[in-house]
Amino acid sequence: MTPPLLRALDRWLFAPVPRERLALLRLAIGGYAWIYLLARARDLLAPAQFPASAFAPLGIVSLLDAPLPAAALYAVYGLSVLSGALFVLGAAYRSVAPVFALCLLWVLSYRHSWGMIFHTDNLLVLHVSLLALAPAADAYAYPRRAAGGDSLHNGWVVRALCLVTCAAYVVAGVAKLELSGIRWAGGSALREQIAYDALRKIELGSVHSPLGPWLLPHRWLFAPLSVFSLAAELLAPLALLGGRWAASWCLGAWLFHLGVLATMAIVFPYPLSGVAFLAFFPLERWFARATRRTSG
Repeated sequence: MTPPLLRALDRWLFAPVPRERLALLRLAIGGYAWIYLLARARDLLAPAQFPASAFAPLGIVSLLDAPLPAAALYAVYGLSVLSGALFVLGAAYRSVAPVFALCLLWVLSYRHSWGMIFHTDNLLVLHVSLLALAPAADAYAYPRRAAGGDSLHNGWVVRALCLVTCAAYVVAGVAKLELSGIRWAGGSALREQIAYDALRKIELGSVHSPLGPWLLPHRWLFAPLSVFSLAAELLAPLALLGGRWAASWCLGAWLFHLGVLATMAIVFPYPLSGVAFLAFFPLERWFARATRRTSG
């Protein structure tokens, strides 16, 4: 007989969701990824001009022994943009979605293989990859097509999106504890990090936050800020309870990223956009409400 805990987990993981929710997640997350590719075009294509000696392949790019020719880089980027547009539209989704997920993984990993690693890209790639495995084009797709009702084949995807989001934050929190132990909550590690970041950027003539240096003399502030940052990461699994728990944690995580931007001028665009947290909410209800108000 299946233990009660496993039965409860099974019910939670495979509870069906409206196909409209998956479709709205496809539009939001896929749309963000597509715009992100376009916005970073110059940076993502910059490796075509870099010296081969700077190439340090990471992840899937480790399959390469040498950098791609410039023409191949441009071709893969072009395919990612094209497949991304079709992903958002939901056109030929079963074929196109895995292509876009793979292209996104490759393009971002390839850029990371030249000395600039954007850890926030990991969550975006995971979200797109999960949606690529789901029937996320059964609604709000072009061209329109008939679709079945809610089923066990789509509920797990929404939960998986939430799980990987929570896992990303918990891993970051555990990393803080491994680096400094519980002393991180005392505030000194955070204060030193902000000071180092500001000094390095000032010396290099880079954009820095004036707020960070202004806060440094006020030592008492850093303990509560450190506790808040740890809580925002380690308490992420509470969001899996849904409802107000999810809303409270998502707001806390968003404020955490806003604080990083304010004190260190470091942008985490995916979480700051709010798109990273949409899987926790009943988007189809919000959309239906907004549609009724507009039509009314």
